[in-house]
Formats: sequence, C-alpha cells, structure tokens
Amino acid sequence: MSVRILHTADWQLGKAFGDFSEEASVLLRRQRLQTVERLGQLATENRVDAVLVAGDVFETDTVSDDTLGRAVAAMRHFDGPWVLLPGNHDAARSEGVWQRLQRRKLPANIHLALTPEPLLLAAGRLAVLPAPLTRRHEVRDLTEAFDSLATPEGAIRVGLAHGSVENRLPAAAEAYNPISDRRAERAKLEYLALGDWHGTLEIAERTWYSGTPEPDRFHDNDAGNALLVELEAPGRPPQVTRLTTGHYRWHQIRFSLQGDADLDALEPHLARLGEPFAQRVVSLRLQGMLSLTARYRLDSLLSEWAPRFHYLRVDDSELRPEPTAADLAQIDTSGFLGEAIQRLRAIQQDSHHPDHRYADGALQRLYSEYLDTRG
Repeated sequence: MSVRILHTADWQLGKAFGDFSEEASVLLRRQRLQTVERLGQLATENRVDAVLVAGDVFETDTVSDDTLGRAVAAMRHFDGPWVLLPGNHDAARSEGVWQRLQRRKLPANIHLALTPEPLLLAAGRLAVLPAPLTRRHEVRDLTEAFDSLATPEGAIRVGLAHGSVENRLPAAAEAYNPISDRRAERAKLEYLALGDWHGTLEIAERTWYSGTPEPDRFHDNDAGNALLVELEAPGRPPQVTRLTTGHYRWHQIRFSLQGDADLDALEPHLARLGEPFAQRVVSLRLQGMLSLTARYRLDSLLSEWAPRFHYLRVDDSELRPEPTAADLAQIDTSGFLGEAIQRLRAIQQDSHHPDHRYADGALQRLYSEYLDTRG
C-alpha cells in the first residue's frame, strides 16, 4: 500500500541570470535543465511512484519555445508520472506558458495540474490534491479547498501547493499566496508538498518545502535538494530523505581588509571553499582600508582567482584606498601626475564633491596603471 514520491519545486527554467557575464549565465541556465535530468535519474533509481513539482517550473510566462522543448526532453529520464503545478512565476493564465506546453502534445506521463481537482496515480493508491495559482499574487488560501475534496477510500492524500505558510516564514514572505500552517491536519493529508521557499525546510512532520533543486541565489538556506518521501499508509508519518541535486554552490563572503596581514589571509579563505572551484559561484564583499600597494596586490590576487570559480562577483564599494608615503614615493609626483594626485585626494576627502564617489577608484587606477607602465 506504500507510496513513494519525489518532491521538488522552483526549477525556474529559463531564468536569465542577468547580473552575470554572458558565458556564466548561459551555463547556469543550462545546468537547471541538466538538474531536471538528474531528478529523473533519481526518480528511476529510487523507484518512485510520481515526481511532484510544486510550482515555478518556469521562470516566466514568456520562456522560449526552445526552453519548453528542452524541459520536456529533460524529463525523459523517468517514465513514471510527472505532476507539474503552476506557481507565481508561471501562473495558469489564459494563453500562457501552460497552454503553449499543451500544444506540444506532451508525453502521457507528464500531467499538468491546471485545475484544483484530485489526480489519481499509482493505480489509485495516490491522490494528489493540487492548488494551482492562476495569478502571480493571490490573497486567498487556495489550499482551503483540500479540506472538502473527496478522494477514494484508502488512497493516500498528498497536497501540492505553491506559496507561503502562515506563521512560519519571515513576514515579507507571507504577503501573498498564503497557506494555513494547519492545512495538512485540516485536510487529512499524509503529506503537503510545497514550493516557493527556495531552501529545504520542514514546516511540520507532514509539511515540507523541497527548495529549488539547483541553487540560484546567495542565500544560506539549504538549497540544492529534492525530497524522497515514503508514505507507508494513511495515518503513518512520512519518511522524508534529502537527496542532493545541486551542481553549483553559491557562497556569500564578507571580508574585512585593514592591512597586509588581512590580505595574506584572503587567499586561504577562498581556498577553503574547496574543489571543484569551477562549481563555485562566489559573491565577495570587501570592506576596510588598504594602501595603494596592498590594493594592487589585491587586484592581482582576484584576477588570479576569478577564472578558477564559475563566477566571482566582487563588491569593493566599502573598501577605501589610503595612500601611504611609501605608495607616493613610488610615483613621480612632479608635473601633471602630481597635480592629478593632489586633486583626487582633495575630492576623496570632500564628501560633498559631485565626483567624490569616483575618487577612490580613480586614485587606485592611476597608481595601478603607473606601476603597470613601469613593468
């Protein structure tokens, strides 16, 4: 009588990753499709009865036809049922992404949960109760309908929804698409499979967010998983197992630099992220104050490490140059060059000057280019 499902959500296929370089963004988009293939392989290996996708399969309504075709192709690695639920990014609107997908003559094992009607699978042993979003922002709890939805006697009832569980998430996350934190209990669900929160999160014994199977942001929230859920019989608690699915790992680092000792510590800090570095997406935020010589060393270090990572984003807006006498002694400060340095330092110290925010970078660039021209 037991049922086994693979719970996933928030694939966000077609996501642009516009803040990244073109090469990095292309690989990130491609990997999301490859991770869907990985989900299919895991479903086959674990002999699940169905894969439930709890919303945001696609990033937008306007994803390309190529992305739609590749999404269907990626699911070929599991020939059992795939149940796809519309979320807030891909709501079930008229003539939207789901209608485009329907016109492609989908394989019989891909089920689009576009209406709030029970879907019977696994020879009637599994009843999936979907709550598809029909618009991006919903103020009603669509899962309330689960309470009164009838299913065959003995069938294992599993809810499938996309939104924010009340009283369990940060207040900002609860503004739209609410879901009662007691829905599993009220609707007599053996399991409630949720999407929208991008990290794996247990809300209650029978209520889980799977998180996105492929991380897509700099949040430390246990992303990059799918959930293997074993449901033995009505009334029995589910057995939930995390399965690692993510390829890229995203890291957010804040590092303070106040001198050479701190600079010496930065490289070991980056190295501790570990191999394979090519699968690391890194956001490095630097703060503090460095001499021009130390900053020159920093730029060389970052130039060496950037190609090792899949992508390295550096925010140095809080890192200030502090020229020392030794720095300036290396530069011929006579004539035009000396005047330029004096003007930049004056602007640097005048917070009201219209070019104040550019002075730090200009001073460092002048110093770096001077050293480069000297070889």
